[in-house]
Amino acid sequence: MGTWDIGHFDNDTAADFCAGLDGAAAGEREGLVRRALAAAAGTGAEEYLDFDEAAEAVAAAALVAAQCPGGEPVTTAYGPDESLPVFPADLRPLAAQALERVLAEESELAELWDETEDGPAWRRAVRELREVLAPASGPAS
Repeated sequence: MGTWDIGHFDNDTAADFCAGLDGAAAGEREGLVRRALAAAAGTGAEEYLDFDEAAEAVAAAALVAAQCPGGEPVTTAYGPDESLPVFPADLRPLAAQALERVLAEESELAELWDETEDGPAWRRAVRELREVLAPASGPAS
């Protein structure tokens, strides 16, 4: 699968996506992130989400989450080198929706990870990323 670890950027597709962000004009970067998220989120629940779309969506979601409270900064060498814009808040629910599709039964990326011993750790990392993007509301105090 062109993957070397469970990190959000630790595969060829995600690294290529980030290189594409670096090669794009500064004003185009938000649109590229939005398109990657929309491609995954827009796939119907019954449709199969292919590996490349899912891997790009995970990387894009990690970039959005890095700007959220509780988000992890992107420090990997496989992430973008160029600065990214401050993403608008409407990307958060789109990113969370894309991650739901990535984790769904009809996702090639999830299917491939589930065939490995690292599958549970990968799923946990993606769920944690989703939680940063769309925190579950706790009981009112």
